[in-house]
Amino acid sequence: MYDFSADMRDCATEIEVALGNLLSTAKLSGPGPAAERLVAAMRHGSLAGGKRLRPLLVRQAAAIFAVPTARALTAGLAVELVHCYSLIHDDLPAMDDDDLRRGRPTVHKAFDEATAILAGDALLTEAFALLAAPDCHPDPAIRIALVAELARGAGGGGMVGGQMRDIEGEQGGFSGDDISTMQAMKTGALIRASVRMGALLGGADARGLAVLTAYAEAAGRAFQLADDILDVTASAAAMGKATGKDAEMGKQTLVTTLGVEGARQHLNETVSTALSALRTFGPKADGLRATARYFASREH
Repeated sequence: MYDFSADMRDCATEIEVALGNLLSTAKLSGPGPAAERLVAAMRHGSLAGGKRLRPLLVRQAAAIFAVPTARALTAGLAVELVHCYSLIHDDLPAMDDDDLRRGRPTVHKAFDEATAILAGDALLTEAFALLAAPDCHPDPAIRIALVAELARGAGGGGMVGGQMRDIEGEQGGFSGDDISTMQAMKTGALIRASVRMGALLGGADARGLAVLTAYAEAAGRAFQLADDILDVTASAAAMGKATGKDAEMGKQTLVTTLGVEGARQHLNETVSTALSALRTFGPKADGLRATARYFASREH
């Protein structure tokens, strides 16, 4: 029987070890030696925290196609590097201006703004080096597909574009549809990419990829809905970061438009949509089902 807690714990441990091994002066040096301060900032922004949910989605989607977890590790690690870079930049004074992340000072507080920017840049760049390397997958075509998938999820039509829409919304306001579009890009696009990358590792056909994409898009909406609810209902101690900032900054979310109870109802409906998309895969998709349910039930 599938054990979600064990799977999440094992994935988090594997990613933590892999990050620790990768983020070293020796591993990151290229034409010149990597600066020790830069590497220290990269480690500060990546290690000792995080549930590693995006790498978990990579391996769960890949597992549907009998891909061993070890084969999914590099792709999951690449996604996590992009996620960690985004958090470092999102915390900057020019963005959300946060002092805490995962219960510790944010990178720009522990170091300085310039170092935080460069640490994020380096994490992002390293992600694509990992995907391009033969260790990721023996088939160059698969490696190219993985690079393209992560680039789309993280770029102007994905996560970064969603961040831009979020800033624009703070200045000019959002309609309900605008909020959904922004969140599907800012948060959902990297979740979508994670699931699709697992499917690509497994050689999914067009129909399988479409089914998993539908799941991923609903799961991404559920994750963001839960996050917005927690920003209103959870404590900073539980979250390991400041809460209530959306209201403080006048940000519009689906919680502000639907209310907490309305948002919870919408969250449950969204999770049901995600689960329904997986019917065709039977028990092989139990991992993805458990993660969607976890998105709705998490407390931090």
